[in-house]
Amino acid sequence: MNGSRIAAVGHYQPAKVLTNEDLAGLVDTSDEWIRSRVGIRTRHIAGPDEPVDELAAHAAAKALAAAGLTPGDIDLVLVATSTAVDRSPNMAARVAARLGVPSPAAMDVNVVCAGFTHALATADHTVRAGAATRALVIGADKMSEVTDWTDRTTCVLVGDGAGAAVVEACPDGVQPGIAPVLWGSVPEMGHAVRIEGQPARFAQEGQSVYRWATTKLPPLARQACERAGLGPEDLAAVVLHQANLRIIEPLAEKIGAVNAVVARDVTESGNTSAASIPLAFSKLVEQGVVGTGDPVLLFGFGGNLSYAGQVVRCP
Repeated sequence: MNGSRIAAVGHYQPAKVLTNEDLAGLVDTSDEWIRSRVGIRTRHIAGPDEPVDELAAHAAAKALAAAGLTPGDIDLVLVATSTAVDRSPNMAARVAARLGVPSPAAMDVNVVCAGFTHALATADHTVRAGAATRALVIGADKMSEVTDWTDRTTCVLVGDGAGAAVVEACPDGVQPGIAPVLWGSVPEMGHAVRIEGQPARFAQEGQSVYRWATTKLPPLARQACERAGLGPEDLAAVVLHQANLRIIEPLAEKIGAVNAVVARDVTESGNTSAASIPLAFSKLVEQGVVGTGDPVLLFGFGGNLSYAGQVVRCP
């Protein structure tokens, strides 16, 4: 079986920026309170006329352009999201229609904040099995639509956005650019992060998530590196789910990636759920922080206390 690689990435954020000062006018909070607890300064918020599939399509179009491909070159579309409003058509089909992808397999993946890395692994497996040749893998969420803007424990966290990657089969003789995934979950702890109810609202048990992420995930992230045949010290960058700077920094330190750049996009984008990893990764590539072929650990975690991580080579 051929391996797969990421050919290009892209990202998109809505134009509206919501600052900590803006939030202080909505709830009892302050810039200092938010920065000291979660490290976030700003977040982007989509308008009522900007649905999830529009965010996703913008990011995917940028990834396609960066890869020098057209929609007709794609035969699989995967969208990781937990904020789709409608049951059908799914987000993947709507994105394919927006872009003009002619006849792809189109599926949504709902693993909340670990959705993108699950979807990326699924695309890798599909290409390896010969069932697809090129895939669009997108993480997109509109968290503002499932947020209680009177609850200061959650509304200070969230943002909207999308990130995308083009995944393709590696040519013969070329080393795979997506390493085997390490994934799993703690289903009995599903109550720790929730988007439920009518209307659906985001809620979490922040201390439970913090303890789990900072104690249980470091050895799992190191296992993901081992599956790529690398040690943490070999990584050029670490892109963790952008949940909270107070989780990202100790988790990155415990992984032992002493030579790696650690993505901190959460400070300007907030927690964008499934969008957070591809959004942060795309920015590192766009800014030239990482170069072609550099090994980068992507590691998603959160909803359902699910996790998935893999080492990828930069496009």
